[in-house]
Amino acid sequence: MAQDASLLVEESELGGRKPRGLARYLLVALGVAWSLFQLWATEVGTLDPLRLRAVHLAFALALAFLAYPGKRGPKDRVPLSDWVLALLGVAGALYVVLDYYGITQLRGGIPSGRDVVMGTLTLLVLFVASWRVVGPALPVIASLFVLYALTGPKGLLPFTLPPWLQLHAGSQWGQLMGQLYTTAEGIWGVPLGVSATFVFLFVLFGALLEKAGAGHFFIQVAYALLGHFRGGPAKAAVVASALTGVVSGSSVSNVVTTGTFTIPLMKRVGYPPEKAGAVEVASSSNGQLMPPVMGAAAFIMAEFLGIPYNQLILIALLPALLAYATLFLTVHLEALALGLKGVPRSELPPLGPILRSGAHYLLPLAYLLYALVGLRLTPERAALNTVFFMLALILLQEAWRAHRGGAGVGFGLLRGGRLILEGLEAGARGMVGIALATATAGVIVGIVTMTGIGFGLTDIVERLSGGNLLLVLLLAQLTSLLLGMGLPTTANYIVMASLVVPVVLQLSEKAGYPVPPVAAHMFVFYFGIMADSTPPVALAAYAASAIAKSDFWKTAVQGFVYELRTALLAYMFFFNPKLLLLGVDSWLEGLWVFLTALLGMTAFAAALVGFLHKPTRLWERALLLGAALALVVPGLLTDAIGLGLFLLVYLLQRVRK
Repeated sequence: MAQDASLLVEESELGGRKPRGLARYLLVALGVAWSLFQLWATEVGTLDPLRLRAVHLAFALALAFLAYPGKRGPKDRVPLSDWVLALLGVAGALYVVLDYYGITQLRGGIPSGRDVVMGTLTLLVLFVASWRVVGPALPVIASLFVLYALTGPKGLLPFTLPPWLQLHAGSQWGQLMGQLYTTAEGIWGVPLGVSATFVFLFVLFGALLEKAGAGHFFIQVAYALLGHFRGGPAKAAVVASALTGVVSGSSVSNVVTTGTFTIPLMKRVGYPPEKAGAVEVASSSNGQLMPPVMGAAAFIMAEFLGIPYNQLILIALLPALLAYATLFLTVHLEALALGLKGVPRSELPPLGPILRSGAHYLLPLAYLLYALVGLRLTPERAALNTVFFMLALILLQEAWRAHRGGAGVGFGLLRGGRLILEGLEAGARGMVGIALATATAGVIVGIVTMTGIGFGLTDIVERLSGGNLLLVLLLAQLTSLLLGMGLPTTANYIVMASLVVPVVLQLSEKAGYPVPPVAAHMFVFYFGIMADSTPPVALAAYAASAIAKSDFWKTAVQGFVYELRTALLAYMFFFNPKLLLLGVDSWLEGLWVFLTALLGMTAFAAALVGFLHKPTRLWERALLLGAALALVVPGLLTDAIGLGLFLLVYLLQRVRK
């Protein structure tokens, strides 16, 4: 049921606890205060990065224990144990702020006994909070890395690992805390820094836009435009999810926002429940691919690569358009195969009134794009200005609606103020999981840097693959998918970028096929995107199956099948970086690259669905897969082979009775 799906979003992303009395007001106040602090810190721009990250994590730890109940914890009150854990987490994070001078200047990275105690406390509380909010996989992996850092002849733990894996002398606990707690190379590292700057403001912008009513507007526009076509509700789901992905980087909330409306309509025109839910899973999971507001991992990628975010969104544009265009074609072919119709025009909402009522929602998005690409503002400043734009828009919208309804401008401004407070709280609550995931992943990044495990991993992967680049990529793909079963996209990307991307880049260089670093990062990012649609832990599929009233496993597997086009697309731009607009000499060349890639993706979709002009036979599917694979590799010969195979199947089907 839709109510169950909404509950899943509430519990997984906003915390499921609804305490009564003073605790409820405290939760609201904490969320609003966190958002206001982030706005103030960005506007001032003078707060030291370490202090900003520490305060950011303090808010996240407090809300983690107050808003998220434990597995058996009460949802209507905050038990004493959670108050204690929240206070310990805040104390551990704010200690860095209060003793900032001593940590950074007096002791110069050499921790005192008190630093070690506070670092240990913070690390333990962080792992508990991450376990509660994000799930067990990330803190367990981080704990294994901590244990790895302590092994070795000079380490705290008395045993050593095999020589091929033991790549460092080992650390004492104080040394480890010095790395993870008193420097910006661990908990307070780049991932948390990105969360505390870019990501928070973009999430807050999305929350305010959603509170203003933009999500419903996007769904109505897509439905009015596409509902009458064959399989129209599924096509509307794809477009609506792409538009909602601009507002929200969360696949689960995207499923609930759009799926509550589109999944019943898909079922009504004839889609089986599992396929209706799976279409929503695939389209919502890809929301993080859509510029300009991509998922948190994209901001971290820009920081890791040292490129401006406005450049990254241009690099990501063509693959994102291809991903959604291919899914659109997939649902069209499914509709043809199932013999489906559209919704009668008489039952569709008229487009004109919808646009008149909500076209103003496009203004902040247009300004954000202009600020990022046209004015070339930093992501923080562009997002901050857009948030201020949204605050004014909400007040004006509500004042105008109240005036037209006869309630008076004052009433409208009060209603707008309430929506703003709700948006500030929702934005903060939606950031808890991201902040904890980036802080915990920072522990992994810090230990990778400290121990040099990446160098040994290169040798291991090279032995396993025999130096074959395709096998290296397959190993990277499988690793990312396995991690995706337990890690959210952001944490998955950070781990893969720290451990696997350097291996891929080094071995591709050895194989004589050097690729731009951004192509390797985008490769693992795309497989990380599949985390929310990878069984058995596929939260987006849980939400979709609850709405569709379908079997979870069938919905999740079908969603994963639809998502395989994302995997093929990752190989396409890895072997042809021109799809990322890298090394394109003219717009004609760029258009050719896009069209050949689209043809390859269409062939893949037809093979996947089993339908092109008519139902495909087994050998026709094989030819279509061959066409898709040929078009992965750039070149006139491979393009000719791919085009020839595709046309052969199509023409044979046209003449077949």
